[in-house]
Amino acid sequence: MATADPPSPARAPLRPRPAGTRPAGPAEAPPPPGPGPGRARTLRRRAVPYLLIAPAVLALAGVLGYPLVELFLLSFQDMTRRELFAGTQPPWVGLDQYRTVLTDDFFWLVVGRTALFTLVCTVATMAVAMLVALLLRRVSPWIRLLTGAVLVAVWAMPVMVAAAVFRWLTDPEFGVANWLLGLLPGVSFERHNWFEDPWQGFAVIAAVTIWGSLPFATITLQAALTQVPPELEEAAECDGAEGALVFRHVVFPVIRPAFVMVTSLTAIWTFGVFNQIWLMRSGTPEKEYYLLGVHSFIESFAVNRYSTAAAIAVITVLLLLGGAVVYVRQLVRMGETE
Repeated sequence: MATADPPSPARAPLRPRPAGTRPAGPAEAPPPPGPGPGRARTLRRRAVPYLLIAPAVLALAGVLGYPLVELFLLSFQDMTRRELFAGTQPPWVGLDQYRTVLTDDFFWLVVGRTALFTLVCTVATMAVAMLVALLLRRVSPWIRLLTGAVLVAVWAMPVMVAAAVFRWLTDPEFGVANWLLGLLPGVSFERHNWFEDPWQGFAVIAAVTIWGSLPFATITLQAALTQVPPELEEAAECDGAEGALVFRHVVFPVIRPAFVMVTSLTAIWTFGVFNQIWLMRSGTPEKEYYLLGVHSFIESFAVNRYSTAAAIAVITVLLLLGGAVVYVRQLVRMGETE
């Protein structure tokens, strides 16, 4: 017996579509926003930081950019006193100046000496600054204020004054350092000249450099230590961690960005040191005391090989840029991990 099909549902009657309308279709994307007032306001907001920093960028480009370009061009020329005094254009020699510099064994000796000097001064500065900053956390506010004032005064001291003080301290006849060391039993430092031996002379120059770099490093690290939550240190001590472990696993991770910043800046400043050596050697440093800055200066103004000195300066700038790139990459990496 055949079964009857189920009745189909009733359909609503079709209504006529008004004239001039299109049939309904899939949902269409909204039109792109036009140049309305909201978009213009957003563009102005984004442009404000660039407008505010533009004067500083232009000033740096004029003060630093133009001399760097001229220095770079000079390193591809052969400037002598004849072209300098006559005001004529020196001849182009291409990469001859760089070949002369890079094939000179004394240049690489100066590079290694500069790197070693930078490493020693940077490590010593950061170690002493960190110890002083940690000690300042445990003293009274008055001692902390007095120490901060002394550090600022040292920071404001001109390099010429600091060099004069250290020259007096290490003077062969009237130096306080020789007198104090002579008080030790079995030690004689009478009329001892610290600069006869380059290692001892560089120790004095390193002391002057560290003396000038220490205030900035200490004040910055002390400010970074104030951001360490005391609760984290107390919790670590309650769990049985001692001072060194608390510093390594609790304190240092918090101050690491500031520590990396100060270390990089100290290394960059020390790598280009010039005034300390020039002043401590009374404007006539021996070849045993040449660093890259002194070597470039001597080649230019004492030997009158201006283009060779420019090539040395360009190589120094490139080495400093390499250190700056490492510094920026470390900051970016720490920002990504945080």
